[in-house]
Amino acid sequence: MKPYGRKVAIVGGSRIPFARSNGPYSHKSNQEMLTAAFKGVVDKFQLHGEQIGEVAAGAVLKHSRDFNLCRESVLSSGLSAHTPAYDVQMACGTGLQAAINIANKIALGQIESGIAGGTDTTSDAPIAVNDKLRKILLDANRAKTTGQKLAALAKFRPAMLAPATPTNGEPRTRMSMGQHCELMAKEWKIARADQDQLAYESHKKAAAAYDAGFFDDLIVPFGGLKRDNNMRADTTLEKLASLGPAYDKKSGQGTLTAGNSTPLTDGASAVLLASEDWCKARGVKPLAYLTHAQTSAVDFAGPGKEGLLIAPAYAVPQMLARAGIKLQDFDFYEIHEAFAAQVLCTLKAWESEDYCKNVLGLPGALGSIDRSKLNVKGGSLAAGHPFAATGGRIIASLAKIIDENKGGRGLISICAAGGLGVTAIVER
Repeated sequence: MKPYGRKVAIVGGSRIPFARSNGPYSHKSNQEMLTAAFKGVVDKFQLHGEQIGEVAAGAVLKHSRDFNLCRESVLSSGLSAHTPAYDVQMACGTGLQAAINIANKIALGQIESGIAGGTDTTSDAPIAVNDKLRKILLDANRAKTTGQKLAALAKFRPAMLAPATPTNGEPRTRMSMGQHCELMAKEWKIARADQDQLAYESHKKAAAAYDAGFFDDLIVPFGGLKRDNNMRADTTLEKLASLGPAYDKKSGQGTLTAGNSTPLTDGASAVLLASEDWCKARGVKPLAYLTHAQTSAVDFAGPGKEGLLIAPAYAVPQMLARAGIKLQDFDFYEIHEAFAAQVLCTLKAWESEDYCKNVLGLPGALGSIDRSKLNVKGGSLAAGHPFAATGGRIIASLAKIIDENKGGRGLISICAAGGLGVTAIVER
């Protein structure tokens, strides 16, 4: 066993292009996409036939057949079949949480290397049997006599053939993430124009990064795509301003639109983490290091309920306190753009003296950040957001940004369903 607290290197990552739901990947499965991302890492770092310490990945929407999704993808990836693997699920924070799990084992000396990743497809979402019909079929299966079986089946009605389709709504509130974020935007007084501006910048930064070749070694072609098909290099503020509300259509006061919210997206990503000893033995130079992580949660449905997606506002100051640094001590900020409003709510919360003191229990406001350092290669609004795949995308991109910068420190912040926030620090 190595001593506690070894450095965790980010060696590099790979992902398939992210695609809008019901598009190029409409007939691709989570397993096919995750396998492609894993293969990208295996090919990139010549891991064919090699047994690595562990692989952790997951999906938010998956079929019952995918109960061992990560392991099945590993078996088709080119890695040794002796490589252990397991599934992780933490809503939109799944990919980052998987990386944290792998990193912790490396830091503790339990493994020398590992791959973390995630995948999601809303095109191939699991459609379940109507719950009433499901109970009838189970009762019929449990029946001991023909009479009991017929009695159970006699309860069937044609209307029960309507399937139960999955949603991204919160079970406790029966509201979608977009509806929750609309409430946050109203509470924090986030202007529509500011949301559109952030979305506009996300697309322009991503387009510039593609033109500069930044993504060339991060993305492997898949399903006929070579780049994210959600990105709109030609978008304008005028086009964004012309879009109507997506989640609050009745009142006419909604500010969240299809343009400043991430679309339903299919995709997968993976990232290779390792100890310094592992890197040295293979002559591999780490791009950066994963040094700190923090997860937090908020009570979004209780008496003193908070915004569903505000948990990163809690997680980041907790992580900063442990790291002994300030919010301004970063060269890059990778804040997941589930919705432009969510990013702006989080930034406004950190700038609020009242909120930081009376809600977060801090001595004062965390302060503002330099917006020119925010999502410098574009964010989820441009790339899209296949729920479990976003964490891997961000880690790999940020590590490369830091490497090209010849050093620096980056903050990762991801909001997630269930009132969760997953954050981390990457630096070199």
